Amino acid sequence: MKRDVRILLLGEAQVGKTSLILSLVGEEFPAEVPPRAEEITIPADVTPERVPTHIVDYSEAEQTAEELRDEIHKANVVCVVYDMSEEATIEKIRTKWIPLVNGGTDKEPRVPIILVGNKSDLRPGSSMEAVLPIMSQFPEIETCVECSAKNLRNISELFYYAQKAVLHPTAPLYDPEAKQLRPACTQALTRIFRLLDQDQDQVLSDDELNAFQKSCFGHPLAPQALEDVKAVVCKNVVGGVQDDRLTLDGFLFLNTLFIQRGRHETTWTILRRFGYGDTLELTGDYLFPPLHVPPGCSTELNHFGYQFVQRVFEKHDQDRDGALSPAELQNLFSVFPTAPWGPQLPREVRTEADRLSLHGYLCQWTLVTYLDVRRSLEHLGHLGYSTLCEQASQAHAVTVTREKQLDQEKGQTQRNVLLCKVVGARGVGKSTFLQAFLGRGLGHQDSRDPPEEPITHAIDTLQVNGQEKYLILCEVSADSLLANALSAACDVACLMFDHSNPGSFELCASVYKQHYMDGQTPCLFVASKADLPEGALLPGLSPAEFCRRHRLPAPTPLSCTGPAAPRTAVFTQLATMATFPHLVRGEQPATSWLQVTLGAVGAAVAVVLGFSLYRVLVKSR
Repeated sequence: MKRDVRILLLGEAQVGKTSLILSLVGEEFPAEVPPRAEEITIPADVTPERVPTHIVDYSEAEQTAEELRDEIHKANVVCVVYDMSEEATIEKIRTKWIPLVNGGTDKEPRVPIILVGNKSDLRPGSSMEAVLPIMSQFPEIETCVECSAKNLRNISELFYYAQKAVLHPTAPLYDPEAKQLRPACTQALTRIFRLLDQDQDQVLSDDELNAFQKSCFGHPLAPQALEDVKAVVCKNVVGGVQDDRLTLDGFLFLNTLFIQRGRHETTWTILRRFGYGDTLELTGDYLFPPLHVPPGCSTELNHFGYQFVQRVFEKHDQDRDGALSPAELQNLFSVFPTAPWGPQLPREVRTEADRLSLHGYLCQWTLVTYLDVRRSLEHLGHLGYSTLCEQASQAHAVTVTREKQLDQEKGQTQRNVLLCKVVGARGVGKSTFLQAFLGRGLGHQDSRDPPEEPITHAIDTLQVNGQEKYLILCEVSADSLLANALSAACDVACLMFDHSNPGSFELCASVYKQHYMDGQTPCLFVASKADLPEGALLPGLSPAEFCRRHRLPAPTPLSCTGPAAPRTAVFTQLATMATFPHLVRGEQPATSWLQVTLGAVGAAVAVVLGFSLYRVLVKSR
């Protein structure tokens, strides 16, 4: 919604433009009327729409044509004033003023116009019969108000309708010639209907309608009012109500009726509550609320976010089988302009025969929130998080973790999502390692999969000391890291080399020395293709000797051959190292409280026994 409104009054000389402004401000007809009123600003707290309003007068005698064009360009709405007692001023609306305002072209959007018939005190009847043909000819005319500056009749109403024309414009919503909603408005209201339909039965129950009414207007409908609404729809729309519930056609009809009856602010209230701006597109402020993420911090969905996305899942899991079929997933995506998750989804999370389980679904949300929180906020916005959860924005669903350096100082991370970069030369099996993480051995590889990408991701959950952690594996080319083309930052690094190709270890060792040797990032060397014979060692340190010299865990052998997935121990080891970063450099975890206690008790027992023995010896002497 606009933050202020600028109203320009145009019209022939002596029609009463200045008098209307002065009568509004002074609440009485001025004894003396100057040639032109100075610009007036009405504070937000005294306007019906709570928006600052600037009222600008125009005098053909005092202003040039260039100044007039400048004022028209700055105006949000133009009030064309005519004298109800002078027919000639009405004709000038058609021939002079409207072409002057909108240039006589088909440019969009056109400046909204309010026709103002002044001096109703000088004419006994109405001028509407003469004005209606003009209103039909020019769709940018919002309404016509007949008033009297002298008698203060309809003065406040005039400026209220001018504000309304700016803040709640009809043109984006309704086509007056076709007498129907415009396509963009229909599309927006259809999305809103789908968000409101919580049980996915294609109709809105009384409970769903009342939840909608309370969210948009602050209070539910009275039972009789609800029945009256459905009765009006039944009378006018075939199929508008089914089984005493409102259909999409009925919902669209109600909004059409609001607009036709001049209550388009009702439809705008609904649209803006669900994030739409004046162009009927979701606004940037709605989709991308501010969220500060300091360096060294990461982003995760919190329990509010997980509760919401799980409700969305359950809403679209129509067959209640705990997984979304392609059709159910497509239905979930229907409130997005384009599908938010692409064809790479089955390669990033666990799926079950082309169906997305709740586990895989939550993993995907976790992955997007960690890698691109702005995109995650956008997705939550399309799903109506802030409106349906009655929160200021979807940033409420996201937690920003504490800095990684503080985790290292504390010796444990509070993060629930951990990033592992899988680094190695081309051909060592990084992609296979990622797919093995998702439970897929070489026998599960699909020949239809798209070609390997430079960086891919896989995410799954693991138990670390009784706590569930999300672990993200990110495939990275060792050559890219050595060229400093990519960031090496992560919670744990998996340096992968081919057991049968010693040269691939040299590349990993170089990456370690360049990026991780002087840092605090835990590292694990993994020897892939362990089922193959070990290659001839090159001059220098062997992998085992290298790890021992640098106080690293011994290289972990790994084989992903066959249809069965490899052991999960290596993945749990990576997650544990990321959770307890103080284990870096081969340090042992701190002695447990129980061990310390038992040691102290043992020492105390020894002291007591020693003293008792001393007393026995003394007595024996």
